[in-house]
Amino acid sequence: MTEFKIGNRLVGDNHPLFFIAEAGVNHNGSIDLGKQLVDIAVQAGADAVKFQTFKTENIIIKKAPKSAYHIETTGGDKDQSWFDLLKTQEMSKNMHVELIEYCNNQGIIFLSTPYDEESADLLEDLNVPAYKIASTDTSNVPLLSYIAKKGRPMILSSAMATMVEVELAVSTVRSEGLNEIAMLQCTGNYPAKLSDTNLRVMQTYKEKLNCIVGYSDHTLDLINPVAATAMGAKVYEKHFTIDCSLPGPDHRMALEGDELKRTIKAIRDTESALGNPLKQVLESEKENRSKLRKSIVSKLNIIKDEIITMDMISFKRPGHGIQPVDLNSVIGKKALSDIPDGTVLLFEMIDDK
Repeated sequence: MTEFKIGNRLVGDNHPLFFIAEAGVNHNGSIDLGKQLVDIAVQAGADAVKFQTFKTENIIIKKAPKSAYHIETTGGDKDQSWFDLLKTQEMSKNMHVELIEYCNNQGIIFLSTPYDEESADLLEDLNVPAYKIASTDTSNVPLLSYIAKKGRPMILSSAMATMVEVELAVSTVRSEGLNEIAMLQCTGNYPAKLSDTNLRVMQTYKEKLNCIVGYSDHTLDLINPVAATAMGAKVYEKHFTIDCSLPGPDHRMALEGDELKRTIKAIRDTESALGNPLKQVLESEKENRSKLRKSIVSKLNIIKDEIITMDMISFKRPGHGIQPVDLNSVIGKKALSDIPDGTVLLFEMIDDK
């Protein structure tokens, strides 16, 4: 599978990179914040804006300890469990419906990550065009199988996973008859260090998994969008927020609106710079090609019917005459007319017999 369609966008090697603006849970449970996030994604030029869909009771036990970064970003409140924190970040069905309608009106694709079967069913009922699978479920074979059966494209992240787990995830999806897969390299730290990025893993995925590849970015730097695009990423995901100082676990490693716009511009500029693999003379080069290249030039007066030898010529600008590469078409040939010193040689001046 070299390409597949998400909404009205084709994703694959011969198409522009598909950029997912990851709103995640940065709506903080507010539909108004959710709509503001959609607006930011649209203004930045994203292809899709993605949220997260889950039922807290289905994905975590009530006594599960908070991750260290959750404690850092939401405070050390001992009275709030991770379960309680997730509860504040759930989206209701009505919120989904309203955000999908808002995205449709704004001309951007709505996506969401289902974290459990019930959530996948909700997204299916709402006709969401593709599924994004979080890194936390790379090894969740039952959920992967369940979602793959729905037959929609799947984009999987692979933070915290071994290559064996990644290969199993892909084979699980394919065993359900689904080949519309993109695998994203990702680092499971929030924020992640550049030195932990390992973008070359994308090449490994392309070779071993034979699927579309991309990158889910948890770094705060601008180099990875450029580097990943240059290396062939065709899907890119990046967290963003309205304000990094807002309360919540994911705001600190998210981009604000201007940064998101700058990131997408860097990707589009990189794609423009990568251009066409076919080496050819560009329209913009033609004038300089004629003026800056060198031609075969007479360095003395050559008389009509004289045989041209090396000591009669030199190589000088401009380049609109016989090129040095065609020297054999000149040496040993007869001049058809008098050729003054300093003349750019043209083929009509030379007897090619």
